[in-house]
Amino acid sequence: MENVTDLDLDKASTYLDMLTELAVAYVPKLLLAIATLIIGFWLIRRITRGLGRLLGLRSVEETLTRFLVSFLDMLLKVMLIISVAGMVGVETTSFIAMLGAIGLGVGMALQGSLGNLAGGILILFFKPYRVGDVIEVQGHTGKVREIHIFNTIMVNYQNEKIVIPNGSISNGSIKNLFSEPTRRIDIVFGISYGDDIRYAKQVLQKVIDAEPRILKEPASNVLISGHADSAIEITTRTWVNSEDYWDVYFALYEQVKLAFDEAGITIPFPQRDVHLFQAQG
Repeated sequence: MENVTDLDLDKASTYLDMLTELAVAYVPKLLLAIATLIIGFWLIRRITRGLGRLLGLRSVEETLTRFLVSFLDMLLKVMLIISVAGMVGVETTSFIAMLGAIGLGVGMALQGSLGNLAGGILILFFKPYRVGDVIEVQGHTGKVREIHIFNTIMVNYQNEKIVIPNGSISNGSIKNLFSEPTRRIDIVFGISYGDDIRYAKQVLQKVIDAEPRILKEPASNVLISGHADSAIEITTRTWVNSEDYWDVYFALYEQVKLAFDEAGITIPFPQRDVHLFQAQG
């Protein structure tokens, strides 16, 4: 019994020595890793809050601000955890390689979505249009209702909702119709070849001068712009405030027709003369 007891004591002493060595080797590293983790999370929180305030001062879109802050927070936390794992002796090379392989696979699977994400970041950062603007993109014209990271939501003149991926928007042309305070209205009117063009121009100028929403500066123009098959074409160029564009556009068509009727000026329309010949029997 004494031999057995001595053997057990020797084993216990050996295990105690091993535990002591492990404690001496790893406890300081573990404590340092825990301290690094706590301080790291505190610093990350301060950094992300600072970034949010900085972007807010620069009037960056709230959607983009939230995305950038969240992305930076996630990236810094992943880097911190990998660093802490290396401090306690965990082999991080294979772990980083695995994360890289996963990232590559996800990137290939979400290639289109990543393109839309990049397009959304560019749109929100450079601001070619804002919520409330009327734009023309990808063959659609409408008012911007919402701008998200992956897509833009518009409503057209028929009150139809249109969702367009940001990737296609950022890679194409964007026409912002009312971004400027004023716009020019170009309308072509046709008169008969038998009408007096100088008199017709005077009538058009009177219509323009009588419309209070048309700006005096820049000055309006009434120009002979073409000799069509059945009409002399006269182009009017008038400047208006952007918010008055459509109201004046439609009003001019109505006012010019009434003025032409009163002045006896003919607005020609396509006609065809048909001649019938009786066959000789």
